[in-house]
Amino acid sequence: MRYELYYWTGIQGRGEFVRLALEDAGASYVDVAREQGDDAIVRYLDGVHEGSLPFAPPFLRAGRLLIAQTANILQYLGPPLGLVPESEGRRLYAHQLQLTIADLVAEVHDSHHPIASSLYYEDQRVEARRRAADLRATRLPKYLDYFEQVLERGGGQHALHGHSYVDLSLFQLISGLEYAYPRTVRRLGHRLPLLLALKQRVAERPRIAAYLTSPRRLPFNENGIFRHYPELDEPV
Repeated sequence: MRYELYYWTGIQGRGEFVRLALEDAGASYVDVAREQGDDAIVRYLDGVHEGSLPFAPPFLRAGRLLIAQTANILQYLGPPLGLVPESEGRRLYAHQLQLTIADLVAEVHDSHHPIASSLYYEDQRVEARRRAADLRATRLPKYLDYFEQVLERGGGQHALHGHSYVDLSLFQLISGLEYAYPRTVRRLGHRLPLLLALKQRVAERPRIAAYLTSPRRLPFNENGIFRHYPELDEPV
Protein backbone atom coordinates (compact mmCIF):
# COMPACT_ATOMS: atom_id res chain seq x y z
CA MET A 1 0.00 0.00 0.00
CA ARG A 2 1.27 3.46 -0.90
CA TYR A 3 -0.38 5.99 1.38
CA GLU A 4 -1.12 9.63 0.61
CA LEU A 5 -0.91 11.99 3.59
CA TYR A 6 -2.57 15.38 3.37
CA TYR A 7 -1.48 18.10 5.77
CA TRP A 8 -0.59 21.79 5.53
CA THR A 9 2.90 22.71 4.43
CA GLY A 10 5.30 24.60 6.69
CA ILE A 11 4.24 23.13 10.05
CA GLN A 12 4.32 19.81 11.87
CA GLY A 13 0.85 20.19 13.37
CA ARG A 14 -1.44 17.24 13.94
CA GLY A 15 -0.16 15.62 10.78
CA GLU A 16 3.13 14.88 12.50
CA PHE A 17 1.54 12.22 14.69
CA VAL A 18 0.57 10.32 11.53
CA ARG A 19 3.88 11.02 9.82
CA LEU A 20 5.83 9.52 12.74
CA ALA A 21 3.88 6.27 12.47
CA LEU A 22 4.50 6.05 8.73
CA GLU A 23 8.19 6.81 9.16
CA ASP A 24 8.69 4.39 12.05
CA ALA A 25 7.10 1.55 10.08
CA GLY A 26 9.04 2.31 6.92
CA ALA A 27 5.75 2.69 5.06
CA SER A 28 5.58 3.94 1.50
CA TYR A 29 3.84 7.31 1.53
CA VAL A 30 3.76 10.66 -0.19
CA ASP A 31 3.28 13.97 1.63
CA VAL A 32 0.93 15.35 -1.00
CA ALA A 33 0.79 19.04 -0.10
CA ARG A 34 4.56 19.27 0.15
CA GLU A 35 4.72 18.17 -3.47
CA GLN A 36 1.61 19.85 -4.86
CA GLY A 37 0.97 22.73 -2.47
CA ASP A 38 -1.89 23.38 -0.03
CA ASP A 39 -4.41 23.64 -2.87
CA ALA A 40 -4.31 19.84 -2.99
CA ILE A 41 -5.90 19.88 0.48
CA VAL A 42 -8.38 22.66 -0.28
CA ARG A 43 -9.83 20.69 -3.17
CA TYR A 44 -10.82 17.94 -0.76
CA LEU A 45 -12.20 20.37 1.81
CA ASP A 46 -14.31 21.95 -0.94
CA GLY A 47 -15.73 18.53 -1.75
CA VAL A 48 -14.31 18.27 -5.28
CA HIS A 49 -14.09 14.49 -4.97
CA GLU A 50 -16.27 11.47 -4.37
CA GLY A 51 -16.65 9.62 -1.08
CA SER A 52 -16.25 10.80 2.50
CA LEU A 53 -15.78 14.51 3.21
CA PRO A 54 -13.00 15.54 5.62
CA PHE A 55 -13.53 18.59 7.82
CA ALA A 56 -9.84 19.44 8.12
CA PRO A 57 -6.43 17.84 7.63
CA PRO A 58 -4.77 15.58 8.43
CA PHE A 59 -6.44 13.01 6.25
CA LEU A 60 -5.08 9.93 4.60
CA ARG A 61 -5.87 8.24 1.32
CA ALA A 62 -5.36 4.50 1.38
CA GLY A 63 -6.58 2.95 -1.84
CA ARG A 64 -10.25 3.92 -2.11
CA LEU A 65 -10.45 4.94 1.55
CA LEU A 66 -10.24 8.55 2.70
CA ILE A 67 -9.72 8.73 6.45
CA ALA A 68 -9.67 11.91 8.53
CA GLN A 69 -8.92 12.81 12.18
CA THR A 70 -5.52 11.94 13.65
CA ALA A 71 -6.69 9.31 16.13
CA ASN A 72 -8.94 7.72 13.51
CA ILE A 73 -6.08 7.54 11.00
CA LEU A 74 -3.75 5.95 13.55
CA GLN A 75 -6.41 3.45 14.56
CA TYR A 76 -6.62 2.43 10.89
CA LEU A 77 -2.85 2.35 10.34
CA GLY A 78 -2.00 0.53 13.55
CA PRO A 79 -2.70 -3.06 12.41
CA PRO A 80 -1.13 -3.01 8.91
CA LEU A 81 1.93 -1.11 10.18
CA GLY A 82 2.35 -3.42 13.19
CA LEU A 83 1.94 -0.51 15.60
CA VAL A 84 -0.84 -1.84 17.80
CA PRO A 85 -1.45 -5.15 19.61
CA GLU A 86 -3.72 -7.74 18.04
CA SER A 87 -6.33 -7.96 20.80
CA GLU A 88 -9.47 -5.85 20.50
CA GLY A 89 -9.11 -4.62 24.07
CA ARG A 90 -5.57 -3.38 23.48
CA ARG A 91 -6.59 -1.66 20.25
CA LEU A 92 -9.46 0.10 21.97
CA TYR A 93 -7.11 1.16 24.76
CA ALA A 94 -4.63 2.51 22.21
CA HIS A 95 -7.41 4.53 20.60
CA GLN A 96 -8.51 5.80 24.01
CA LEU A 97 -4.99 6.96 24.80
CA GLN A 98 -4.64 8.64 21.42
CA LEU A 99 -7.89 10.52 21.95
CA THR A 100 -6.62 11.69 25.34
CA ILE A 101 -3.41 12.91 23.69
CA ALA A 102 -5.60 14.80 21.21
CA ASP A 103 -7.45 16.43 24.12
CA LEU A 104 -4.19 17.73 25.57
CA VAL A 105 -2.94 18.89 22.17
CA ALA A 106 -6.11 20.95 21.83
CA GLU A 107 -5.54 22.51 25.26
CA VAL A 108 -1.95 23.36 24.35
CA HIS A 109 -3.16 25.07 21.18
CA ASP A 110 -5.80 26.99 23.12
CA SER A 111 -3.20 28.22 25.59
CA HIS A 112 -1.88 30.61 22.95
CA HIS A 113 -5.18 31.07 21.08
CA PRO A 114 -7.80 31.08 23.85
CA ILE A 115 -10.29 33.40 22.12
CA ALA A 116 -10.27 32.41 18.46
CA SER A 117 -7.99 30.60 16.03
CA SER A 118 -8.81 33.28 13.46
CA LEU A 119 -7.19 36.00 15.57
CA TYR A 120 -3.47 36.64 15.82
CA TYR A 121 -1.74 35.73 19.07
CA GLU A 122 -1.03 39.42 19.61
CA ASP A 123 -4.80 40.09 19.63
CA GLN A 124 -5.34 37.77 22.62
CA ARG A 125 -2.07 38.05 24.49
CA VAL A 126 -3.66 38.98 27.84
CA GLU A 127 -6.13 36.11 27.70
CA ALA A 128 -3.35 33.74 26.61
CA ARG A 129 -1.33 34.58 29.71
CA ARG A 130 -4.24 33.55 31.92
CA ARG A 131 -4.95 30.39 29.95
CA ALA A 132 -1.28 29.38 29.87
CA ALA A 133 -0.96 29.88 33.62
CA ASP A 134 -3.78 27.40 34.18
CA LEU A 135 -2.26 24.99 31.67
CA ARG A 136 1.06 25.06 33.51
CA ALA A 137 -0.39 24.85 37.01
CA THR A 138 -3.22 22.33 36.61
CA ARG A 139 -3.79 20.84 33.18
CA LEU A 140 -0.27 19.74 32.22
CA PRO A 141 0.41 18.09 35.59
CA LYS A 142 -2.94 16.28 35.42
CA TYR A 143 -2.42 14.93 31.91
CA LEU A 144 1.28 14.13 32.25
CA ASP A 145 0.83 12.38 35.58
CA TYR A 146 -1.83 10.28 33.89
CA PHE A 147 0.46 9.28 31.03
CA GLU A 148 3.24 8.51 33.52
CA GLN A 149 0.83 6.14 35.25
CA VAL A 150 -0.07 4.61 31.87
CA LEU A 151 3.60 3.80 31.31
CA GLU A 152 3.89 2.29 34.80
CA ARG A 153 0.97 -0.01 34.01
CA GLY A 154 2.54 -0.84 30.67
CA GLY A 155 5.68 -2.16 32.37
CA GLY A 156 7.62 1.10 32.37
CA GLN A 157 8.87 0.92 28.79
CA HIS A 158 5.74 1.29 26.66
CA ALA A 159 2.15 2.43 26.93
CA LEU A 160 0.84 -0.96 25.75
CA HIS A 161 3.37 -3.61 26.82
CA GLY A 162 5.07 -3.24 23.44
CA HIS A 163 5.94 -0.52 20.94
CA SER A 164 2.89 1.16 19.41
CA TYR A 165 1.75 4.34 17.73
CA VAL A 166 0.88 5.64 21.20
CA ASP A 167 4.58 5.64 22.12
CA LEU A 168 5.33 7.64 18.98
CA SER A 169 2.59 10.13 19.81
CA LEU A 170 3.83 10.53 23.39
CA PHE A 171 7.27 11.26 21.91
CA GLN A 172 5.78 14.01 19.78
CA LEU A 173 3.76 15.37 22.68
CA ILE A 174 6.76 15.66 25.01
CA SER A 175 8.96 17.05 22.23
CA GLY A 176 6.38 19.73 21.50
CA LEU A 177 5.97 20.64 25.15
CA GLU A 178 9.74 20.90 25.61
CA TYR A 179 9.76 23.40 22.76
CA ALA A 180 6.71 25.40 23.83
CA TYR A 181 7.11 25.27 27.62
CA PRO A 182 10.74 24.32 28.34
CA ARG A 183 10.89 25.77 31.86
CA THR A 184 7.60 24.13 32.81
CA VAL A 185 8.73 20.72 31.56
CA ARG A 186 11.98 21.08 33.51
CA ARG A 187 9.98 21.88 36.66
CA LEU A 188 7.76 18.85 36.18
CA GLY A 189 10.56 16.58 34.99
CA HIS A 190 11.15 14.85 38.31
CA ARG A 191 7.56 13.57 38.15
CA LEU A 192 7.95 12.20 34.61
CA PRO A 193 10.96 9.86 34.48
CA LEU A 194 9.19 7.23 32.39
CA LEU A 195 7.82 9.71 29.85
CA LEU A 196 11.18 11.41 29.43
CA ALA A 197 12.93 8.06 29.05
CA LEU A 198 10.36 6.95 26.48
CA LYS A 199 10.93 10.12 24.49
CA GLN A 200 14.66 9.37 24.36
CA ARG A 201 14.15 5.73 23.35
CA VAL A 202 11.79 6.67 20.53
CA ALA A 203 14.26 9.26 19.25
CA GLU A 204 16.89 6.51 19.06
CA ARG A 205 14.79 4.09 17.00
CA PRO A 206 16.73 3.76 13.72
CA ARG A 207 14.02 4.98 11.34
CA ILE A 208 12.91 7.76 13.68
CA ALA A 209 16.50 8.88 14.25
CA ALA A 210 17.01 9.04 10.48
CA TYR A 211 13.75 10.92 10.03
CA LEU A 212 14.56 13.48 12.74
CA THR A 213 17.77 14.47 10.95
CA SER A 214 16.15 14.57 7.51
CA PRO A 215 14.52 17.57 5.79
CA ARG A 216 11.19 15.78 6.11
CA ARG A 217 11.13 16.65 9.81
CA LEU A 218 10.19 20.31 9.90
CA PRO A 219 11.30 22.30 12.95
CA PHE A 220 8.79 23.49 15.51
CA ASN A 221 7.77 27.09 14.83
CA GLU A 222 5.30 29.76 15.86
CA ASN A 223 2.75 28.79 13.23
CA GLY A 224 2.01 25.30 14.55
CA ILE A 225 0.34 23.82 17.60
CA PHE A 226 3.38 23.92 19.87
CA ARG A 227 4.55 27.54 19.95
CA HIS A 228 7.21 29.06 22.15
CA TYR A 229 6.17 32.40 23.55
CA PRO A 230 8.51 33.00 26.52
CA GLU A 231 5.94 35.08 28.36
CA LEU A 232 3.57 32.08 28.49
CA ASP A 233 6.13 29.76 30.05
CA GLU A 234 7.07 29.40 33.71
CA PRO A 235 8.37 32.68 35.17
CA VAL A 236 12.15 32.84 35.33
